[in-house]
Amino acid sequence: MAESQNSPTYPTREPVDFVVVGSGAAGGVMAKELSTAGFSVVVLEQGPHLQAADFKHDEWDYDYNGGLMWGIKQGHPQTFRKNENEEAVEAEAVLGYAHNVGGSSVHFSGNFWRFRPIDFMEASVRGTVPGTNFADWPISYEDLEPYYTKVDWEIGVSGLQGPWDPPRSRAYPCPPMPIKGPDVLLERAGKQLGLNPYPAPVAILSQPHNGRPGCIHCGFCNGFGCEVNAKSSSMATMIPLALASGNCELRTGCTVSRVNTGEDGRVTEVVYWDAEGTEQAQRANAVVLCANGSETPRILFLSESEQHPDGLANSSGFVGQNLMFNGYTSIVGLFPEPVNAYKSVPATRVIHDYYELDPNLGFYGGGGIDGRHYSRGTPLNSALMSGMFGGPTWGAEYKKNLQQEFTHTAAFDGHTTSLPLASNNVTLDPNVQDKYGRPALRCTYMDHPDDIQTMSYFYDRTVELMEAAGAIRYAGEYPENGQEGNVHLLGTCRMGDDPSSSVIDKYHRTHDVPNLFISDGSSLITSGRGQPTMTIMAMAFRAADNIIQAARRGEI
Repeated sequence: MAESQNSPTYPTREPVDFVVVGSGAAGGVMAKELSTAGFSVVVLEQGPHLQAADFKHDEWDYDYNGGLMWGIKQGHPQTFRKNENEEAVEAEAVLGYAHNVGGSSVHFSGNFWRFRPIDFMEASVRGTVPGTNFADWPISYEDLEPYYTKVDWEIGVSGLQGPWDPPRSRAYPCPPMPIKGPDVLLERAGKQLGLNPYPAPVAILSQPHNGRPGCIHCGFCNGFGCEVNAKSSSMATMIPLALASGNCELRTGCTVSRVNTGEDGRVTEVVYWDAEGTEQAQRANAVVLCANGSETPRILFLSESEQHPDGLANSSGFVGQNLMFNGYTSIVGLFPEPVNAYKSVPATRVIHDYYELDPNLGFYGGGGIDGRHYSRGTPLNSALMSGMFGGPTWGAEYKKNLQQEFTHTAAFDGHTTSLPLASNNVTLDPNVQDKYGRPALRCTYMDHPDDIQTMSYFYDRTVELMEAAGAIRYAGEYPENGQEGNVHLLGTCRMGDDPSSSVIDKYHRTHDVPNLFISDGSSLITSGRGQPTMTIMAMAFRAADNIIQAARRGEI
């Protein structure tokens, strides 16, 4: 069934110009840019095409039944281990991502920090970190800045230039979100400690923009789809333009099994199961993998052949390696007066004074701190997490405590760096399969000691902020024994100039296969400071620009 009146239906045995695998933050951008440039495009998405009217405030479905993020219940198991000497065991959504048109941009929190110039050259400035693959990017902030601005205006970002923000060529299209309760406390505490809180940039509209309405402040944002399209997902912003071009066919319920190559080593077709479970193969002149930092390496591994015995585009051995999660910390404070943190968007203020930590601390790292409601600010999650300050977990007193905690608490969260390690990776599990018979995703991950020290440092800073804010009591945590899952899936097909230590070049073309491109979180060389989606989108705009130019020159 056609997705729109303009949507074509391309024959599978006739090559289209491009097959784009995945429709998330990068895939949606890629589909829109290629199709509006006049190329024939088929987008393969394994989830459904949910739209604004389909989203609901159903916490049980979304948070506990995997309504958006599939897992074991839906036939998509994953396994996890901390090191290669352990036997990986099945775990629920270690590598977390949404399965639907728009991908995780549909349910993300919308925090949209740009990376700064230092992020692209930090290895040279800071120096190498022994035992890691810490490296400079082959591109600079200046190379990416026009595309950051393109994200601001085409995707839709609300914000205000802050004291620590990198240079920008154009102001934000929408003013910042109104400040909410926990961020009033964060701002007061930060200023009291000599810090510089400022409005958090978010991919949520504070006012109408590009034909979409402003936020209605329903509070169901982080982990939920937006029922009015105020959240700037690729589903709401890019896919409609791709379909309206008349050159893009969106095929949903399609799970890719492999990418085939011809005798010349070039990609010829993408093999997939359609919504009915029938195997199909779409021929293509070129393929762009935008399947995310875990699914993209899985597809490459599954596409091994005589020409590519270790997986497609993997002559370097770097496919799947250097997985980065971003670190996090969270502290929750109880206050004497109502804070009402559950209202509106997740965060409206951020502190970036600790973006780069002093090297004299003895460890690498940095990040940002923002104000939030604990447990995503929704009633069911709050009820299930109640009791953090002690007291009974059922009965009349429990209900009384819950009533106070839900309205009188604020969380200050830290978002930090992760170092790239070869030992942190995504591979194929030899013992567990998904419902299609593919090897399950196996995650091997243990945070570098510097990452754990950075999280500890940020936790201490949030304790200071909570005390300065006047919390009666507080409780918090950070993964001091290492993370066992995340939704930021970065670095597994990194960009670089040297084909022996990277998978794609600076234009997102794989070093090994001239008509295969990769653009998603896997492309990143370093992790940034905890909010990578804007950079993923900016890189996709830049990649598409270069792919279009190369195609028009006959170089693909």
